Amino acid sequence: MALRVTQSMLNHNMLRNLNKSMNRLSDLQEQLSSGKKVSRPSQDPVIATRGMFYRTALTKNEQFLRNAEIASTWMDMTDNVLNEAGNIFQRINELLIYSGDGAVSPEDLKAMGEEVAQLKAQLGTLANQTINGRYIFNGTDTTQPPYDMTAGEFTGTNSEEIKLEVSQGVQVAINVNSQKIFNYPDSANNIFKLLDKIIDDLSNGRPATQHQAAFTQQHDNLLAERAALGARVNRIELVLERLKDQEVNTTTLLSKNEDADEAAVITELKTQENVHRAALGAGARIIQPSLLDFLR
Repeated sequence: MALRVTQSMLNHNMLRNLNKSMNRLSDLQEQLSSGKKVSRPSQDPVIATRGMFYRTALTKNEQFLRNAEIASTWMDMTDNVLNEAGNIFQRINELLIYSGDGAVSPEDLKAMGEEVAQLKAQLGTLANQTINGRYIFNGTDTTQPPYDMTAGEFTGTNSEEIKLEVSQGVQVAINVNSQKIFNYPDSANNIFKLLDKIIDDLSNGRPATQHQAAFTQQHDNLLAERAALGARVNRIELVLERLKDQEVNTTTLLSKNEDADEAAVITELKTQENVHRAALGAGARIIQPSLLDFLR
């Protein structure tokens, strides 16, 4: 038996199709205005879930990048300080050799002693180097100066590492163990104690060449610690490059996942407009032959 199609059914179908067309037009206009494929998770749960994953990864990467930049700043500053310390050591070594010259007068030796005293004071200033008010050569106790400028002694004893996480589960120490630099080989025979002996001999008009071997040992130790720091600086530079590449890659994936293809959206929008216009025209034809048309 053939199904009887009533005017009410035609009107209902027309309204339903028009509503669907309007909803599609609304979605396309929303994509075009927002630039996003979806604005609510219910529109596409898969895209929404992936978007949350990529955003979480980006947030973590940004924090790792900040940590790596802080680590790089600390290491660069430490390397600069050790470089300046190396220059001081070089000058003192020259004075030690010169003091052994038999033609040097006691007055010249006293002048050398004064210069070494000034170089020692400068070395103490370097030991108290800070970054943003934090002492970089006193382990985790960054609020206290490790070098006593009044007494002329290295008083820092903290050798703890300051670690920052620069990747998932990967932590690096951003400071150096100052005990291996300024308290080498021990606190009773460190570089400042040795300089005191050199200053005492020179100030009393005596050559200081007998301290040459001990001073060379201190100098070699400084160079070895700086070389070890250099290796860590190279590693943190590689970490920084990898984190920056990872940021670009994750951002690209996030964009491909969420961002709308404007050219495709505009094309589909124009197509949908034509469909909607045709639906309106067809609807007008269906509704037109109503009872009112016969009563005219």
